[in-house]
Amino acid sequence: MNKTKSGTAGKTAVLNYNETIVRNVRAHMLDEARLTKLAEFFKVLGDPTRVRIINALAYQELCVSDLAAALGMTQSAVSHQLKLLRMANQVKTRRDGKSIFYSLDDQHVLDIQEEALTHISHKMTDHPE
Repeated sequence: MNKTKSGTAGKTAVLNYNETIVRNVRAHMLDEARLTKLAEFFKVLGDPTRVRIINALAYQELCVSDLAAALGMTQSAVSHQLKLLRMANQVKTRRDGKSIFYSLDDQHVLDIQEEALTHISHKMTDHPE
C-alpha cells in the first residue's frame, strides 16, 4: 500500500509498505510507558561510573567510604551516583548504626550485564578492531 506523507519544504514523500506487516509489528510493540521505563533503565546503566558501582556491589554490600576507596573516587561523587541508582531501584540500603550499606536490589541487573558482556565478546570475536 502507498501512503503519502508531507515532508519538509512542502515536499511529499510516498511510503511503500505492507499494511499487514506494519499492523502486526505495531500489535507486538511495547506500549509507550514500558518503552519509556526501558529507556530510563538503560540510561541509568549507560554511565561507566554507575556500571563500575554495580560491578563492585555484585561482590558484596559496601558503604560509601569503601566504594569510594575501591573505585578511586570521592565519597561525594559515589554518593551522587548511588542516589541515581537508588532512585532507579537498582540499589537498596541497609542501616547499621551510623553506617549505610548499599547492595544491588536484585539479580536482574547482573543478568542483563552478563548478557551484554556475552554480546560484546561475540562482536569482538567476529569483528576485532
